[in-house]
Amino acid sequence: MKFSTQNPEKSLHLVSLGCTKNLVDSEIMLGKLRDYKISNEVETSDVIIVNTCGFIDSAKE
Repeated sequence: MKFSTQNPEKSLHLVSLGCTKNLVDSEIMLGKLRDYKISNEVETSDVIIVNTCGFIDSAKE
């Protein structure tokens, strides 16, 4: 039996809603999750993160 020394590639989809502070927080999260491949496809992503706040109208919607 052979074992892989590499982790399988996981995909990540991130949606950032709200203020510019949320964009900075999203960038920090992506940096910490750099082992994940960023995906534009929600349906096929292994992880989906929605970064939002309740202070901006577009985030509330």
